[in-house]
Amino acid sequence: MGWLWTIIVGGVIGAIAGAITNKGGSMGIIFNVIAGLVGSSIGQAILGNWGPVIGGMAIIPSIIGAIIVVAVVSFFLGRN
Repeated sequence: MGWLWTIIVGGVIGAIAGAITNKGGSMGIIFNVIAGLVGSSIGQAILGNWGPVIGGMAIIPSIIGAIIVVAVVSFFLGRN
């Protein structure tokens, strides 16, 4: 059950990052989940585990990491 909660929280983090960068709708739900999970790993590796933790992910560093992932991927793929 823990992995399901992690995927849900990762999807929400990815959706928030997509909404902030205005790229979330063009990427799809699967990419939002992947961006949330990868962004969470990157954000926590760079910024640490500060702030509220939900589903094993620190929310603020995870959102910042997901924004970075969405921006980099959309830059290289050339999606609007």
